Amino acid sequence: MEIIEAIKRAKQNDQKAFNFLLDTYWDDVYGFQLKRIQNENDAEDITIQTFSKAFDKIDTFDENYKFKTWLITISKNIHIDLLRKAKNSISQIISNDDKTVYQILDESPTPEDIIITEQHLAKLLRDIKKLKPHYQEIINLRYFQELSYKEISVELNEPISNVKVKLLRAKKLLSEIIQKN
Repeated sequence: MEIIEAIKRAKQNDQKAFNFLLDTYWDDVYGFQLKRIQNENDAEDITIQTFSKAFDKIDTFDENYKFKTWLITISKNIHIDLLRKAKNSISQIISNDDKTVYQILDESPTPEDIIITEQHLAKLLRDIKKLKPHYQEIINLRYFQELSYKEISVELNEPISNVKVKLLRAKKLLSEIIQKN
């Protein structure tokens, strides 16, 4: 299969054509990224993203240009976007006394992270509600109110050994509920 034929067939969603193009150009794109970033895992991730994006947008490919050049351009743009995101997540702090610049990673969650966390938390809370009330209470005290075993023992007026056993049982039951879903 020739490249031009493969591109035309790929535009018609031919899976064999996609595979042919991937096999033909994988080493070129991967090698290009490996030279740029010198990290095999990151180079592979960017290469995968490149082919994914290219195959999603294959209809926009202009056959007057070389396919390899188009792929390398997509790959380069993905890498630049990743660098921008990384740069935006690092804040600079300048010390007044010695004019030293410190870079501090901004680990605050992105809006996407917040939504995902809220969805997971909501699902977890629904699963906890399926437990018996005394198990719900002990999980709430330990993980949401972050009380120690001793504090829970005082709160429930039970020995610490009972608290530990109840918490272990509650976690086991919760795990079973989560696995069923």
